[in-house]
Amino acid sequence: MKILKNRNPAVPGFKAAGLDCGIKDNRIKDLALIVSESPATAAAVFTKNRVVSPGVTWSRRALAKSSGSIRAVVVNSGNANAVTGSKGLKDCDAITKKVAQELGIPQKEVFIASTGIIGVPLPSDKIIKATPKLVTELGGKVKNWIDASEAIMTTDLVSKSDRISYSYKGKRIFIGGITKGSGMVHPNMATMLGFVFTDAVIDSKILKMALTEAADRSFNRITVDGDNSTNDCVAILANGKAKNSAIKSGTLGYREFLKALTKLCKNLASKIVLDGEGATKFVTVRVQGGKTRKQAYLIANSVATSSLVKTALFGEDPNWGRIFCAVGNAGAALDPDKVDVFLNKNRLLKNGSPTNLPPQKLVQAMKQHEIDITIDLKCGKEWEEVLTCDLSYDYVKINAEYTT
Repeated sequence: MKILKNRNPAVPGFKAAGLDCGIKDNRIKDLALIVSESPATAAAVFTKNRVVSPGVTWSRRALAKSSGSIRAVVVNSGNANAVTGSKGLKDCDAITKKVAQELGIPQKEVFIASTGIIGVPLPSDKIIKATPKLVTELGGKVKNWIDASEAIMTTDLVSKSDRISYSYKGKRIFIGGITKGSGMVHPNMATMLGFVFTDAVIDSKILKMALTEAADRSFNRITVDGDNSTNDCVAILANGKAKNSAIKSGTLGYREFLKALTKLCKNLASKIVLDGEGATKFVTVRVQGGKTRKQAYLIANSVATSSLVKTALFGEDPNWGRIFCAVGNAGAALDPDKVDVFLNKNRLLKNGSPTNLPPQKLVQAMKQHEIDITIDLKCGKEWEEVLTCDLSYDYVKINAEYTT
């Protein structure tokens, strides 16, 4: 399986820390804090689930109240603080107030997120008690960022981080990020959290535009099991340390920034799919030759979320009929007699008819860890990709025993 190595996500002007505050057993890290040393613009995208955690509600309000200015991100794992009634928002208020006091910043500039089990009251007293120590451990070293990325994990098997940089008009701009996610992952966010940091000079409105576009090509194009979560968000902070000319919409500077941000988000999103609960395959479903992006996406998503396709991938069964069936189930207009389907460059169907490749050749293709499914509609120039994984016995076991 393709392994994307973690790179130190440190960005100039940001510090991080992670520790265990007692939410999880066995002293496993469960509390993270990332802080900008100077004022930072911010933007975020959130879950589309109508049932949201108080953390999502709080952070949406914080962004509005601060006019897109956020200095700190506090995150706990092990408890989603979702479906917790009025206590949930009170806990968010108490935690962000304590973080703000310890950092000496306005409370409205604290972003909060949680991940873990739903319906269990958040032990906010443990977080509040640990906050002074968390603040004293803030730093910019590799260890600090490793601690923070590990502290936001739930069923993840590995932490996930990355960083890229590029030069524009003589200025070096860094973009780094950490993320978590393994199961309950589906487009329009999932049980995943992502936190991205850059030293670029860019206002919150343009930052939100760039994040939305980048997320649309990355975090909103992955699926593990078809379930949206209550807590998901991706947030980005920009502190301007690069001292570049302000990035404006519609300019080359914006396009370069968007290109770099999208690449980083794609790398982080791929790490989530690679760490899918019980996953043994990393699968890219690409639909090309579409009339519209929506048509291409509907079909790609239909194939990527099909339980029959995903179980066939796990069983290494070259049952291409399941793929073509999922294409037809997408609810998108198409001419089946024009469609070509490829599996790792092996053409399964040409103009809607089987090519009758030798079965053994397809069996060998299915044994690979990376599977590329390409569907050519041959009715236009638009394309979309959705990243997914197989559905294994271990996925069922992990989620059957999640709270026990």
